Amino acid sequence: MDIGGTLMSVATVESRSVEAAAYGGFLDAIGGIATAVLAIMGLTGFDPTGMAAIATIVFGAALLVQGGTILSEYSQVVSLAPASSSALTGGEGLPAMFMAGVAGIVLGVLALLGIAYMALIAVALIVFGAALVLSSGSLRQLYAMRSQSSAGMLRPGNELLTGQMTAGSAGVQLLAGLAAAVLGILAVAGHMPEVLALAALLVLGVTVLLTGSTLSSLVLSFMRPARTPSSSTGTRLGV
Repeated sequence: MDIGGTLMSVATVESRSVEAAAYGGFLDAIGGIATAVLAIMGLTGFDPTGMAAIATIVFGAALLVQGGTILSEYSQVVSLAPASSSALTGGEGLPAMFMAGVAGIVLGVLALLGIAYMALIAVALIVFGAALVLSSGSLRQLYAMRSQSSAGMLRPGNELLTGQMTAGSAGVQLLAGLAAAVLGILAVAGHMPEVLALAALLVLGVTVLLTGSTLSSLVLSFMRPARTPSSSTGTRLGV
């Protein structure tokens, strides 16, 4: 009875963690939509200065949410399957996401206050781009660790699609990070800085929308496997 209760408790904790991670991915996607909308508004001529600064702040917050959600999932996988920690090779970019998120918020606030507006936005874009490049493999590695930890368990049929999504989002995130960094450098050089900055923010917003949706799909696709072993074990133990 004690073993069955422990297994049920572990399953409940994991289920809550997965739901929290999925919610974090949803918030991340909302941040991407907001960033893209603000960038489009600026490109249409509606207060481009203010829109770029606000979009920078929003994207910085979205990076913080995404980094925290992915880190939480990494911790959950390692706690359930310590052997998976030996394969932790895709999480090195997570600290860069946190630092870039904080830096983006600070630079965006300063730009919104009118302090060296264009230079700060351009620097924030370069930082964002570098963070996306460094963390581009995080989701793919998280998927690999989740698959390894649930080996031999019953999995939902959409897991293959989720794997393809994580691989695709990694490539898109890498290209978007490079593009944002290049556009930020060009903006620093003074080549149509406002247009380039808003275009880069639009690319970043769409990218984080994609990665946030992929993250939610990834964690939700593993909800059922986490519960199945507990139920079957409890049946065998007669609990």
